[in-house]
Amino acid sequence: MAKIQMKTPLVEMDGDEMTRIIWQDIKDILLTPYIDLKTEYYDLGLVHRNETDDQVTVDSANATKKYGVAVKCATITPNAARMPEYNLKEMWKSPNGTIRAILDGTVFRTPILVKGITPYIPTWTKPITIARHAYGDVYKNVEMKCPAGSKAELVCTDKDGKETRETIYNFECDGIIQGQHNKSTSIASFARACFNFALDKKQDVWFATKDTISKKYDHTFKDIFQEIYDNEYKAKFEAAGIEYFYTLIDDAVARVIRSNGGYIWACKNYDGDVMSDMVATAYGSLAMMTSVLVSPDGIYEYEAAHGTVQRHYYKHLKGEETSTNSVATLFAWTGALRKRGELDNLPELMNFADCLEKATIETIEDGVMTGDLYLLSTLENKKKVNTVDFLKAVDERLKKLLG
Repeated sequence: MAKIQMKTPLVEMDGDEMTRIIWQDIKDILLTPYIDLKTEYYDLGLVHRNETDDQVTVDSANATKKYGVAVKCATITPNAARMPEYNLKEMWKSPNGTIRAILDGTVFRTPILVKGITPYIPTWTKPITIARHAYGDVYKNVEMKCPAGSKAELVCTDKDGKETRETIYNFECDGIIQGQHNKSTSIASFARACFNFALDKKQDVWFATKDTISKKYDHTFKDIFQEIYDNEYKAKFEAAGIEYFYTLIDDAVARVIRSNGGYIWACKNYDGDVMSDMVATAYGSLAMMTSVLVSPDGIYEYEAAHGTVQRHYYKHLKGEETSTNSVATLFAWTGALRKRGELDNLPELMNFADCLEKATIETIEDGVMTGDLYLLSTLENKKKVNTVDFLKAVDERLKKLLG
């Protein structure tokens, strides 16, 4: 079979630890035998980020703007313990955070459903996609400790020097304060990304804040979403047979638990951080969760929702066999290849991505799986295999699907 020819490169962002090993295995076993793989390669491994003073992360994000589609391996966001381990110049920021800021993107995370892995909430028969606003809130906060007797104020100075003040609290004892911010432009980008993604997936959008309590901050989110929906998307949604639904965050949580799934749940930054892990765990495994960063102007960056699987990497370095789940990383590649095929009008590339995903799901549903799924699966005839043998089992089924 002749290899599928690509027109435009993907931006390829390599990563760290066990996922870096799996990344190369996926390419060697499942991609390069079938595709003349064209990528603009960036090494986002912590060693190279340190060597380049993290400039490589900025370069990869700008390349994604140029080419429109990227695929990213999981990367280390270093803590204090990693400083001596990697001999770091400084504690570099999260590459994901840097890329999100440059692309002004919204993160969409969706569980991968397979037979034999039953969600902990049995009514969830369809996937719930979490759309997380990836700017501001507690992640860009300013915090202070306040000694007893101090007065804390919120102060805004406009461009003419005029001050507006609000008293936060007069502390009769020691306390703490926190300042958060957001931008109307970022909120608007978040809204448009959610509405565009919904139209692409033909799914409803739910959005929730606590505007009854936060009458300016959260209410601004609600107002911007509603204005953009009414002015730009209402007619499109009606034509597509989907709806936009707003409610309070506590009501949304109750509705989500009672629902069957099958919609996009838009969340503010902190809410999305928490709820995406809750949803992933409730469906079975964080290693069975796709993640795509979408900018409002149609740029896509696909990745796995999980980390670098540090524990398995240390076993790998000792020469021990690992059974690491590669599905989310594999689906990052298929998502990027499908989008590249869609943008470049290459139906054969889109079909390959579809077949590879189908082969992966069939492998698990045939009872061949890695250790994490083996513990969760209710299938009677199941077999635990190592990382490479799982990919080879996927390849056997892929060959049949491709004929």
